[in-house]
Amino acid sequence: MAIAMIGRSDGRGSGHGTRARRLGVALAGITLVAGVAAPSALAAGSIQVTTPYPAVAAQPGKTASFDLNITSSVQQRIDLAVADTPAGWNATLHGGGFVVDGVYAGPGLKPDVKLDIGVPADAKEGRFSVVVRATAGAQTATLTLDLRVAATAGGSVKLTTDNPALRDTADATFTYNLSLANDTPQDLTFTLATDGPAGWDVKATPSGQTQAASFVVTAGSQTTVSVAVKPAADATADQYPVKVTATAGDQVASIDLQAEVIGKVDFQLTTPDQRLSTNANAGSNKDFQLVVDNKGTAPLTGVTISSSAPQGWDVKLDPATVAQVPAGQTQTVTAHMTPSGSAIAGDYVVTFSAKTADGGSQDINVRVTVDTALSWGLIGIALILLTLVGLGWVFQRYGRR
Repeated sequence: MAIAMIGRSDGRGSGHGTRARRLGVALAGITLVAGVAAPSALAAGSIQVTTPYPAVAAQPGKTASFDLNITSSVQQRIDLAVADTPAGWNATLHGGGFVVDGVYAGPGLKPDVKLDIGVPADAKEGRFSVVVRATAGAQTATLTLDLRVAATAGGSVKLTTDNPALRDTADATFTYNLSLANDTPQDLTFTLATDGPAGWDVKATPSGQTQAASFVVTAGSQTTVSVAVKPAADATADQYPVKVTATAGDQVASIDLQAEVIGKVDFQLTTPDQRLSTNANAGSNKDFQLVVDNKGTAPLTGVTISSSAPQGWDVKLDPATVAQVPAGQTQTVTAHMTPSGSAIAGDYVVTFSAKTADGGSQDINVRVTVDTALSWGLIGIALILLTLVGLGWVFQRYGRR
């Protein structure tokens, strides 16, 4: 309508008017086409597929994961596909807990998409490529991912410690601090197992998680594991192996530890029936049994037995020196005691001592009740009889005067 008004109404302007009308129609057509085409072109926008780490290394039989960034200059649906993979490889797109074939992206929209690439267990070492393609209308974007397959590419897990060997007595608790390193590209959930001597109590726990049955170590990090080893009550002096293993799927790390139990000296000097008293006759031998009882975890060496008796007594020990008494065992020593022949009836004390080569000592006091010898009793009776006979003779002879 506006274009038509450009022409004149008089005859002279009829040619010009016709041309003007034709120009207006042409402009209107161009405007109409532009109005239709422009929204279509604007709707396509521009799309892009990127990832922070487009080239990685992976082990045969493992899965390499890529976080994909799908962007678009306008909000629209973008179809996704894995366009090229090596023969026998498995590549899957994941998002929102699903296997996805497309996403909706645009300003303010950042879909979470992950590409998992399964490397076959029999894959040969070398370099391989996987291509991801994104399509939105006539727009296409591709992303080439490079994978280097190597047996050592997946990293490893390791258990280490600064002090793998500890030394203490059997009644102590051996405590080891281990470091568990996860040098793989994935977070791993570990469980711990221990192996120690029979009768020993061995516990391994992640630090700060004493009740946890399993625990997570994030990729590229490490955590501390505490190991408490309690020897058996009867553990003798020796070196004992302890093993700790951390397992996360097919990732296994183990470490060998050593607990050296040093002997604890603990012994007692006693008698077979625990009685510390006996009877003896003056001037006669009396055998008395002593027992060296090794209650410790170390052997007793160079045990010397000695005695202290009243004056005039004779005490001999057999044996007077014991070379060794193994842990948990006993050694019997016989004391040959002979009280003094002139000892009067009564109670006496004899002290026995046991000393070890490392300075340990034990003393006991034994009460000995001495009875006078039978011969002295007979002599006493004879003297009494002689005295009586003598008095009778005196009374008979001088009693009549």
